[in-house]
Amino acid sequence: MTLRTERIDKWVRAYLEDQAVVDSRQPLLFWEPGFPVPGYAFPRSDVRTDLLTPALGRLPREPSFFLPHGPVEQWYDVTLGGRTLHHAAWVRDTPELADHVILTWQPGVLDRWLEEDELVGVHPRDPHKRVEALASSRHVVVELGGVCLADSRQPVVLLETGLPARFYLPREDVTPGVLELSPTRSQCPYKGKADAYWSAPGHPDGADIAWSYATPLPPVEKIAGRVAFYNELVDLTVDGVAQPRPRSPFSDRAHRPSATRR
Repeated sequence: MTLRTERIDKWVRAYLEDQAVVDSRQPLLFWEPGFPVPGYAFPRSDVRTDLLTPALGRLPREPSFFLPHGPVEQWYDVTLGGRTLHHAAWVRDTPELADHVILTWQPGVLDRWLEEDELVGVHPRDPHKRVEALASSRHVVVELGGVCLADSRQPVVLLETGLPARFYLPREDVTPGVLELSPTRSQCPYKGKADAYWSAPGHPDGADIAWSYATPLPPVEKIAGRVAFYNELVDLTVDGVAQPRPRSPFSDRAHRPSATRR
């Protein structure tokens, strides 16, 4: 299946310590078929190929979110000073990305990624995606297995291209004692760092069903400190109308943050 690609006029760099492993002013965005977010592929001339050596040994299998989603022509280790990042770069075996190198965005491998002079984590920002946070007075009730998890009349509705509307609720509208704090943390290129997750104990789909951003990025600052739930995993009623559970990339357990936790 053909990959969709798009040149983007954006300055992108990836650093290991204080050295730019990638420095590109016109990277190639690509979308793997069936995968929810884009990646970057870079011309070899924009990559420190002197830091790359063919990778040996067993191929990585986890976390699958940050691995190639198609056949690989060549894997590379990235070595700088005393640090070697095993299987941190690769060349996809597809004509659309010929002579381009891809580097992992897995947290904790490369030290930082920049788009222009702004830090970005987890994956590149999609130029076709829009995120908007709107104050609302809808009546939102969240339940799971017949238990009320939250009941609010003052949500902030977060609209993100390609995903269901998320309702971010005041913490005081979450039912006390029904959720347990989780060690999961995540980062979103559009919203920032989710610094708290909660699970509903005793439910097979209850792991990490709710989250919060203490200090979200400025475009969505209205969601600060509020709690959102996966519509895909809970029973949601809005203004008295039961909502069907939507299908999205996050319906797949492998695409949810706890599956990629290091």
